[in-house]
Amino acid sequence: MPFKFEFDHGVVREWTATGDGATVTRNRDYRPSVHVRPTSGQLGRLADRLGDDPKVAETAVVEKFLTLDADERTRVLRVDVERLADVTPLARECKHTHERDLAAPGTYRLFDVDLSPQFRYALETETDPVPSRELRCLSIDVPEEALADGDVTAIEIDGEPVGNAPADAVETVDRRIASADPDVLVCSSADVVPLLFDVGERCGVDVQLGRRPGYEQLAGENTFESYGRVGHSPARYDVPGRVVLNRSNSFMWHRSNLAGLRYLVATSWKPIQEVGWASIGNVLTAIQIREAVERDVLVPWNKWYPEAFKDVHTLHAADRGGLTYQPDVGLHEDVHEVDFASLYPRIICEHNVSPDTIRCDCHPDHDPVPELGYNVCPEDGFLGDVLGPLVDDRATCKEQISALEGVNSLEGEISPDEVPAVDLSVDVDVDPTFEDDLAAISSALKWILVSCFGYQGYRNSKFGRIECHEAINAIAREHLLTAKECAEARGWRVVHGIVDSLWLEPVDPDHAPVEGVIDAIEESVEIPLDREARYEWIAFCPKRDGREGALTRYFGKQAGGDYKVRGIEARQRSTPAFVEAIQRDLLDVVDETRDPEAVCARLRTAIGRLEAHRVDPDDLVIRTRVSKRLAEYRQSTRTVAALQRCRLHGLERHPGQDVRYVVVDDAADGRERVRLHFEDVPDYDVDFYTELLVRATESVTAPLGWDRVDVRRHLRGEENYELGAFE
Repeated sequence: MPFKFEFDHGVVREWTATGDGATVTRNRDYRPSVHVRPTSGQLGRLADRLGDDPKVAETAVVEKFLTLDADERTRVLRVDVERLADVTPLARECKHTHERDLAAPGTYRLFDVDLSPQFRYALETETDPVPSRELRCLSIDVPEEALADGDVTAIEIDGEPVGNAPADAVETVDRRIASADPDVLVCSSADVVPLLFDVGERCGVDVQLGRRPGYEQLAGENTFESYGRVGHSPARYDVPGRVVLNRSNSFMWHRSNLAGLRYLVATSWKPIQEVGWASIGNVLTAIQIREAVERDVLVPWNKWYPEAFKDVHTLHAADRGGLTYQPDVGLHEDVHEVDFASLYPRIICEHNVSPDTIRCDCHPDHDPVPELGYNVCPEDGFLGDVLGPLVDDRATCKEQISALEGVNSLEGEISPDEVPAVDLSVDVDVDPTFEDDLAAISSALKWILVSCFGYQGYRNSKFGRIECHEAINAIAREHLLTAKECAEARGWRVVHGIVDSLWLEPVDPDHAPVEGVIDAIEESVEIPLDREARYEWIAFCPKRDGREGALTRYFGKQAGGDYKVRGIEARQRSTPAFVEAIQRDLLDVVDETRDPEAVCARLRTAIGRLEAHRVDPDDLVIRTRVSKRLAEYRQSTRTVAALQRCRLHGLERHPGQDVRYVVVDDAADGRERVRLHFEDVPDYDVDFYTELLVRATESVTAPLGWDRVDVRRHLRGEENYELGAFE
């Protein structure tokens, strides 16, 4: 089966992995299609007009379902275009020119327009894009400062340097690729592709990174904003016959591996190169589109599920979101954390929540949603069909991993051959004894399932509907309340709860075992619970501005001896390695003493290391995301100083990208305030990093009753007395 499709002036090249490399076949007959539903009586007139368009190869009237809940097919115009590049221009002409001339504005509906090229081809030609064998990978890495300087001698191939002169380096890369004949080039940055060709041309070296000469830029770089967060998408490049994966722009690669990507290819039918750069929502949409196509439902260019009318009471209940319990600030002993297994996806499947079932007309009183009263149709819904196999596959992977862990713990008493084969919903080979692959697939599924709920309320979701989002939330709130009641009836209390997780602490000497609580909850809500962890102790932190508990800031020691931390500095991406290491060291002190004074004593030792300049500057690097362009900043922040130094070195930093720097003099002006991570650091600002340590210490001592004022007072050697001590 082909693993990659390339498009060249109306010809499609299909690359198929073989035992000794890859073969290519050419399809000269492929014509992509869009569908148009004009106003009544306009099919013929629109077809006649499009017949004169050189971009159009053929038109035909066909019958398709326009929506997921449509009872009958509708006559629409299928328009086959000559080339893939003609799809979007033709769609815009239909919407803005032909609609204006032939009908009223806003009356044309267009379908199957904005599909990614390789995914479209796989769907329209019914070509399975799952590779026919395991793909061979080759890693190409280059430091970003070398990339900015055009220094190809800094490139490493699978961790090995390529040479000390540009011509030698380029020749080595070319030779290594020819020898290994990889199917996938895993690059630290896709910009290495044009760099190698440019340097090769200057040095007179004929570079061939692909299985045919040349390369192509598929997309330029762009900056975007999603959910209030600025991101940056770098340029994408392609070489013939090989997949180019950019590690700096592949969410799924970082949270999975090639096995996880292969599973997503099998599920979504997006070929591996497109899965590599796709977002979670993009992959989920592809899975939904594939299901819609199987149902003969057209994919809208722009969705049009309007929000239904709600009275003020329903609107108030619908806007509540997920349920949370305020954490009980402080340190708690013997706490159990339990999670609903894939809560939102299981609610969707168990309660049949879907755009085509929620508030249906055929069963107005069936299965009302708690608080909201929305009825849910009993007919099998679209979302359940999409997510059901994914939920089952993740459960299968987790069970298999547990089984393998059990086999390993028995030190060979059971042969791995006795471990059952992995039976997934898609036809993809998985070694049932290879935990890394199973974990990669499980991780990929986790992120897809996490996004399925929020995506229902996303304005650009092809098949999203806000009422589904509201119904899922309402059912989840009901489940959490039920779980709380079950726990309390058996001698436990909820010390924290957030959306799909509960932290339970025994309060009754005759409390039921936690297994009995879990069984009772599962029986009540009909959704399985996972025992996420048992803590010897766990500490919930207050918010920075008061004593009220912070929902996502806690740390604790699990029964196995490992620490779990969330929200505090050790989990924050901007925290320097030195500060992270010290904070984790402070957790040991909490475990041993439960004493904030002892914690501060350890802090004083760390500050002494800073003051003696015995800390490696590499361990003081701060990483932060750029939120705007340099000229758009109005305050002289450390980020601005870092951007100024980037400009000094010819490094471009766009909104959404990271900068890494060491603070050398926080009181200085301009770019002298910091040094970039690859520059020589003459010294570091002791006071600045001491403040970071104090802040990190406060996170640890706050659940023990000491805030930052108390920490500083102890460092100064001051004592804190109650007034009663002087009586």
